Amino acid sequence: MSSEKADLGNGKPPMRDALVAAAFQLFLERGYEQTTVDDIVALAGVGRRSFFRYFPSKEDVVFPDHERCLADMTAFLTEGSDDDEPVRRVCDAARLVLRMYAENPTFSVQRYRLTKQVPGLRAYELSVVWRYERALAEYLRRRFAVRRDGTLQADVIAAAVVAAHNNALRSWLRSDGQDEASATVDHALAYVQSAFGEAPAAVADPQPEDVVVVVSRRGAPLWRVVQEIESTLGRPEGPHI
Repeated sequence: MSSEKADLGNGKPPMRDALVAAAFQLFLERGYEQTTVDDIVALAGVGRRSFFRYFPSKEDVVFPDHERCLADMTAFLTEGSDDDEPVRRVCDAARLVLRMYAENPTFSVQRYRLTKQVPGLRAYELSVVWRYERALAEYLRRRFAVRRDGTLQADVIAAAVVAAHNNALRSWLRSDGQDEASATVDHALAYVQSAFGEAPAAVADPQPEDVVVVVSRRGAPLWRVVQEIESTLGRPEGPHI
């Protein structure tokens, strides 16, 4: 049985979560630069090997969920069909990132504040954002392979999706996670959809029915009225009773 499964069996948080919690407690108390990996593992009550089993570096413990989210996004794009409207599909993929942040607003806000304070973390975050953008662009390149300037369109749209998503996400984080995250992101992504997406196929309006007005003499027999209507519509006269 793995140590993480054992923790779950004992009612303890998984070791990975315990390491993240310990790291952020120290970051908030001491500052990021003043906190070492040894400090983190000491507070979490584990060894250094346990830390590096989950996180290649101290920077990675600040972004513990991005690898999973990137994998989920890639799978979501791969599982799409050719019937999916491409721009709508990548906008929906971006919403998976929002869902990751919204799952734990307190942690997301803490990370946002920490990242703003530490230049090295901002650079790390940019590299993460680039990986999301690349995943979106690769999907669009496949979908636009037969288009003229398909690669250019794919890269521009992917960048626009990321920019719109991040603009809305930062707005939500600045509100300390109090605003409605999904509505803010939906509003931002709607700009991308309207600018680059394909409009739904219009349903043709049914042809208006002909309206025929026939003036007939009062008391005229019915067959004469029918004859006048058929004549007006240009139909050949048939036998009448």
